[in-house]
Amino acid sequence: MKLLIFAHVPPPHHGQSYMVQLMLDGLGGDRRKHHPPGVHSPHQIECYHVNVRLSKRLQDIGDFRLWKLLLLLGHCLEAIWCRFRYGVMNFYYIPAPGKRSALYRDWVVMLICRPFFKRVILHWHAAGLAKWLETVVLMRSRSLTYDLMKNVDLSIVLSEYNRPDAEKLLPKQIKVVGNGIPDPCPAFEREVLPRRKARMDARAKVIAGGKSFAPPDPAQTEGDPRIFKLLYMAHCTREKGLFDTIEGVVLANARLAQAGSPIRVCLTVGGEFFNLAERTEFTRRIASPDLQIAGPLQATVKSCVTYAGFISGERKNQALIENDCFCFPTYYYAENFSVVILEAMAFGLPIITTRWRSIPELLAPDYPGFVQPRSPDQIASAIFHMLCFESAQPLREQFLRRFTLDQYLKNLAQAIHSVEQPPEPASAVPLPQPL
Repeated sequence: MKLLIFAHVPPPHHGQSYMVQLMLDGLGGDRRKHHPPGVHSPHQIECYHVNVRLSKRLQDIGDFRLWKLLLLLGHCLEAIWCRFRYGVMNFYYIPAPGKRSALYRDWVVMLICRPFFKRVILHWHAAGLAKWLETVVLMRSRSLTYDLMKNVDLSIVLSEYNRPDAEKLLPKQIKVVGNGIPDPCPAFEREVLPRRKARMDARAKVIAGGKSFAPPDPAQTEGDPRIFKLLYMAHCTREKGLFDTIEGVVLANARLAQAGSPIRVCLTVGGEFFNLAERTEFTRRIASPDLQIAGPLQATVKSCVTYAGFISGERKNQALIENDCFCFPTYYYAENFSVVILEAMAFGLPIITTRWRSIPELLAPDYPGFVQPRSPDQIASAIFHMLCFESAQPLREQFLRRFTLDQYLKNLAQAIHSVEQPPEPASAVPLPQPL
């Protein structure tokens, strides 16, 4: 099977581009660049990739520029050339979230490319388009979207929550394929789990002993157990929950101080800022007196919040190992199936997050780390719960059971192959019997 993948890979780096890279590599890479004699795709899919990179930086994503339109037209011509040069009949594309400039991009791509391909596959990474079409855009825009994008051969969605976006455009079939990633922590049992247990046990003794507790040698617990290390790692925006996380830390520390506890919560922020005003607000906020450490812990840490900038590779893995809890209270309009939550699960890192879009399908229904969007008070309460909540091993086991890269590629390949298989015959409906 030959597949034209019309999507961009990093840079810039975000969840969608990362998953496209994983898919492309897992299916054997671009046949135009990597085609050793006698080597076949492990999933019997030959990929021909058009890297539709319209933005050089994360800050540029979603903005309309004339040069982006010219780039897009060039990519469309490249896709059509691949269609005839290599005989590719199947067109893979990732539709837009609910944003006008991205929707206009979809119109251009479908108008130019769709007539040249026999089959079209839409892979829905973002969520919310169906509701946005019904509640925000004008009727003529909605109608044009339906005309250009309806009745595709296959829509792949990441979750059941995502299904209505695909259903709105009446595809011939829908397949649910959740994301999966390479195991970033193969040494979990040997190296990470003992550390999590040691810090949990030491923190429990601190809580039981109160101010009279003599802290152990930090080398034994890889850091002072009186410091509960919280990690935020995502794009640094209000909608991703950055400022709610900071306010949650303030409230949690105030409650700990009021209760006479020696424990304090310290937050590490990893990610890039899109908005200069939000960066300025963040810098001003973390310098406030209520985010400075007072008392005996001053010798260890000065501020409750540390900004680490963009974290990737080994630095990201180390952050996921060293911290005690991951906080991601997102309500971002295009959020769907968060890869960073899968990474936290792989490291057995307890998670505080929202019941937003597809996120509840990643964790157990009764998982205690769920909070409402825009709720710093609930974040503070969840932090209190996580101080002694031992969930490292269950989270890790859930990752291995549901979200590995091998499972993802296998399920994705099966879904893609389904477009070339004859449709299942409809079951006969018995006629009503006469009374």
